[in-house]
Amino acid sequence: MTIEAFADTIVPGEKRWPGDRAVAGASAGPGAVAAGALELLEWSATGVVDGLDELTRMLNDQARAHAGWRGLSLDPAVPPFVALPFGERTALIQALISPGHPEKDVWVSLALFSNMAFDTGAHMNTLDAIAEGHPGIKALGLFMPDADGLWRFPRYGYGRQLAELHPHTTPSGSPA
Repeated sequence: MTIEAFADTIVPGEKRWPGDRAVAGASAGPGAVAAGALELLEWSATGVVDGLDELTRMLNDQARAHAGWRGLSLDPAVPPFVALPFGERTALIQALISPGHPEKDVWVSLALFSNMAFDTGAHMNTLDAIAEGHPGIKALGLFMPDADGLWRFPRYGYGRQLAELHPHTTPSGSPA
């Protein structure tokens, strides 16, 4: 729940159900949690899964301290970070990722994984993610490849062609 709340603070989304406490509902549409942030972090390939319990403890310790400095009462029914209002979650994360914070690298890494889950669905096969309607990939407008298996984009990403095709490019799109 704590890690989901962290991911939701990085890429906010709408609540999954009315009583959802981890997802604050600070934004319309799906966010990092709906995009699979927890699944990505629990994937052994990320290298962080063995440390998630410790990160959770550290984040909740930081949340308790933050609440104390701000004079906030925390609901004991949920973990301390989850109990923080969304604005306070944001303020705490801003402090944790600020230059000079001794744990900055840890929190920036966790934030990057939260973004990665939304932006790329890195824990999924791209074709599966597109077929399943992964929210971040859908927001980016990525669609299935053509029947021949090649990815083509009918319009330029920047609204204009940036360079001419190299004359030795093969029909498959590879450099000669």
